[in-house]
Parts: sequence; structure tokens; C-alpha cells
Amino acid sequence: MRDQRRRTRTRRTAHRGTSFVARRLVLGAAQTAAVVLLVFTLTEALPGDAAVTLAGDQPDPARIAAIREAMDLDRPAYERLTDWATGLPHGDFGTSLTSGRPVSGYIADAFGPTLTLAALTLALLVPLGFGLGVLAARHEGGLVDRLVSSVTLAVYAVPEFALGVLLVTVLALKLAWLPPTAVGHGGDLLAHPAVLVRPVLVLLSRPVCSLSRLVRAGMVDALASPYVAHARRCGVPGARVRHAHALPNALAPAAQQLARTVDWLLCGVIVVEALFVIPGLGTVLLNAVAERDVPVVQGLAVVFGVLTVLLNLGADLVAHRLTPRAGVAA
Repeated sequence: MRDQRRRTRTRRTAHRGTSFVARRLVLGAAQTAAVVLLVFTLTEALPGDAAVTLAGDQPDPARIAAIREAMDLDRPAYERLTDWATGLPHGDFGTSLTSGRPVSGYIADAFGPTLTLAALTLALLVPLGFGLGVLAARHEGGLVDRLVSSVTLAVYAVPEFALGVLLVTVLALKLAWLPPTAVGHGGDLLAHPAVLVRPVLVLLSRPVCSLSRLVRAGMVDALASPYVAHARRCGVPGARVRHAHALPNALAPAAQQLARTVDWLLCGVIVVEALFVIPGLGTVLLNAVAERDVPVVQGLAVVFGVLTVLLNLGADLVAHRLTPRAGVAA
């Protein structure tokens, strides 16, 4: 009888887990469709006109009309939306209005530098964030805990652009240890590691603070729980208590924080790329906005939106796997 009840509970848990995953997948698909529609609507509302920009300083109305016709800008918005949306699943983001290149080419060329920065930052973020969080929780209330908390809070309060300017001034201009920007080094940043030091430090500064404080909070709550106290009474070593019993409680919120961080690293590093002149997605987006190159803006916005949806969907599934009861309740 007991085995039958256990099997029944297992089937119910599996059914609820499958239902949770299905709901999240449907929600992700709906969010992706909403992103496509919202991006097109917002880019249509952008001020200015690419045809006017291409016509020169003293545009002739006839020339502007000819450019608009050649670019299909004179077609109704719903027709252009239909053509654009049907090409997205095939990787066809349209053609740049200013250069005539496929938008997918811009994205492919710029994705490498941005991905390099994101990967290096994430590779350092995980051990540093978890290590500092565990260290502070181990010495809760002590000097080490107060020192880690104070330093992380102070670093988190410094904006990225201010920290970037400070690093450029000190390390590049004053000490001449590192090149000030990535100009002249091309898109292969790994071949010039000195260029990556300051951008990675700037990108790492705030996420490592938030992740370490999140891990510390989860560890402190877990270390004060009855089951951890029972494990200690049973003679379980302290390191095993911290890493096998307390740390898993911080993994679910940490996974969601990491997903938000990866989303920010791939989609929100415009300030850092502009400051250090890195030819990534942020730089391409800034140039496209300045040139009123709507297809490039639309393509990048869709990529950013879909990445955000996928990363948050993955974080929800990981959090549900680590804490299935909380996930089902959600």
C-alpha cells in the first residue's frame, strides 16, 4: 500500500512538472510573437526616415519618393510586417537600407565579440559570485562577512560607464598598461587579450556583487534550518553541510539571476561596447539608430527579445527542476 501511494505521488509530480513545462513553452511562444509585433510597431514609430537620410543634405522630393519606392517603404505597414515576420523563422531579417547587406550578416559579424565578452564574464562570475557568497555565509556576522558585504555594496553602486572611464584613465592613459580601446584590433578579440581586460572588469563588477549577496542570503537561511542542525548533530563535516545541504537552496534563485545576467551581457552591453569601441551587437545597434537603418534595428531588437524569452524560460525550467514544489505553485 505504501509503495502504491509513493508511485501515485510520483506520477502526480511528473504530471504537474510536464504541465508546468508545457505552460512555460506556450507562454514563451506567445512572448516571442508579442516581441516581433512590438518591435515592428516601435520601429515604425521612430522619428526620421531612411529615405530622407540617404537623399542628402538638400533632399529633392522626387528623389525621396524614388528611394522610398526602391526600398518598399511606400507599401502598407501590414504588408511589410507580413513579409518580414514570415522571413524571421528562416533567418531572413531583411536587408540594410544604407549598405544593402543582409541584416543577418551584421548580426553574425557582431555576435562574436559580444559573445566573447559574455563568455569570459560568465566564466569568472560563477566561481567568484558563489565563492564570495559561501565565504560570507560561513562567517556570518563576522569581519569577513561585513567586509565582503561592504565591498560588494560599494562596487555595485558605481555605474558601469563611471568605472569604465576610471579604468581607461588609470590603466590606459596614466599607466599605459593596456590599450585604451579596441580600435585597430578587429573582431577577433581573443587574439588581443589585453583589449578584453577592462571591458570584462566593468561587466563583472555589478553582477558578481548581486550574485554573491543572493548566494549569501540563501546560504544563511539554509544554515539556520532544522535539517542542517540535525546534520551537524549527526557529525556531518562542515564543508559537506555547506556544499551538499545549504548551497542547493541558493541554486534556484541564483539560476534565475544568472539568466538575467546572461541576458544583460548579450543584449545590454551597449555602454561598455561604445566606451571601448568594441564591434559588437551594441555598437551595430547604435550605428543603425543613428543612420535610421530600420531593418537592422528591427533585426537586433528581435534577437535581443528572443534571447530574453529563451533565457528566462530556461531559468524557470532550471528553478522548477531544483525546487519542483515552488515551480508547480507558480
